[in-house]
Amino acid sequence: MQLAIAGGVAVLATGLFLAPLSAQLDDQAMRRALAVAQTTAEQPGLAERVLGSRPAPGNPVQGEAERIRVATGAEYVVVVDRRGVRWSHPNTREIGRLVSTDPSEPLAGREVMEIDSGTLGRSARGKVPLRDASDRIVGAVSVGIEYDSVRNRLLAAIPGLFAYAGGALAVGAIAAYLISRRIQRQTHDLAFSDITALLAEREAMLHSIREGVVALDAGGRVRLMNDEAQRLLGLGPEATGRPLDEVLGAGRTTDVLAGRIAGKDLLTVRGRRVLVANRMPTDDGGAVATLRDRTELEQLGRELDSTRGLIDALRAQDHEHANRMHTLLGLLELEMHEEAVEFVTEVVGVHRATAEQVTERVHDPLLAALLVGKATVAAERGVSLTVSAATRLPDRLVDPGGLVTIVGNLVDNALDASAGSADPRVEVELRAEGRTAVLRVCDSGPGVPEEQRGLIFTEGWSTKEVPAHGKRGLGLAMVRRLAERQGGSARVTTGPDGGAEFSVVLPEALTDAGLAAAAEGAP
Repeated sequence: MQLAIAGGVAVLATGLFLAPLSAQLDDQAMRRALAVAQTTAEQPGLAERVLGSRPAPGNPVQGEAERIRVATGAEYVVVVDRRGVRWSHPNTREIGRLVSTDPSEPLAGREVMEIDSGTLGRSARGKVPLRDASDRIVGAVSVGIEYDSVRNRLLAAIPGLFAYAGGALAVGAIAAYLISRRIQRQTHDLAFSDITALLAEREAMLHSIREGVVALDAGGRVRLMNDEAQRLLGLGPEATGRPLDEVLGAGRTTDVLAGRIAGKDLLTVRGRRVLVANRMPTDDGGAVATLRDRTELEQLGRELDSTRGLIDALRAQDHEHANRMHTLLGLLELEMHEEAVEFVTEVVGVHRATAEQVTERVHDPLLAALLVGKATVAAERGVSLTVSAATRLPDRLVDPGGLVTIVGNLVDNALDASAGSADPRVEVELRAEGRTAVLRVCDSGPGVPEEQRGLIFTEGWSTKEVPAHGKRGLGLAMVRRLAERQGGSARVTTGPDGGAEFSVVLPEALTDAGLAAAAEGAP
């Protein structure tokens, strides 16, 4: 293909050169003929000889014309009078006869250049008027350059031109061969059809797999992003070609994809999704990053941890329930009926009081159920979980599921931190301030050192042991991300008992109806 292109270009260039060359040679021949005619017409006494002699062989005009023809190499030099009768001609038999072509143009005072045929064949001609000393036109001079000489010059130029074109074609062929070999090495000797098939297969694979793929160039710009990556990162096709920092903004996800954080299976949070990222550099200085959605897996893992905690709590409850049933059975066998009634009332009353305390202050059913369940788990772990007397939260939350996630994470962390303290307790406070929901969780644990308070909300950072599902450090990161997504904030300080106090502020968390309900429930 490259040789065909090079050959076609050489032929085209040769043709484009020959076309104007032929016209240029014709023009040069006509101008030469015109110049000889002008010189002849300017010869002193030529006009007077035409007026003072007769058009016959051997006349003085014939001698002068022949001298000029031989000196200039012209095919003919013909002098005519105003009637068009020849006074000179290479063939003396034509002298005294009318010219074969129309002499009206030069006799009218105009100069003529043309390619025409006459008695001597085809020639390049120049015709000028012949004037006497008084500037009167007394005749005309016509000079012809043999056209075969023009054609011979053109034909003589063609071999040299073909030699140059052949040399250029040879250089182009060598260059095409070298380029072809290089392209074959770069494409691993694949044919165009193979490359097309591979490209089609790559596009189909990238857009069908359920794993996000992001390709970056050496400058950190997004070169490729498949459908799954767009979904996981919340981006569109317009992100292609733009810098990664510009399309994603600052954060851990950007740092991981850009390679500023090294490692395998790095966890990051984008929106409400937990992602696992891996990055592989490419030979051109870019990189390819893959993203997997671990949101559901992470939720299942956390549910597994919670389920195991509940199983342990149920196991303890079963053991305690058996003890209580044995106690009750003993009281009944001893016919201590009043003591048995008091015992049952006391056991049932503790659980009922906890549930009533929560539902009176937290009207959202999801949050109330969560706190009641957490209270049961806390009791089995030996931790006192209380709801602050300042708690007032109506059942008009904009995003109750998000607040459940935040409260659940903070309470779980607080229970873990308080479990080993001398007087383990956790206090939860939920209140509405206008349309803003404020959450405060205090524990009696060791607290968070001040130098670690900026890191505790970072994805992947944790002081706990690795759980069954293999990852830690996502709970508090998700708490901050959910708070910031609603325009709020999350921070940690030292609580009144020396433990940690987590505060989360969520602006616009309540609807207008919730705002009215909060006002009605206020003391």
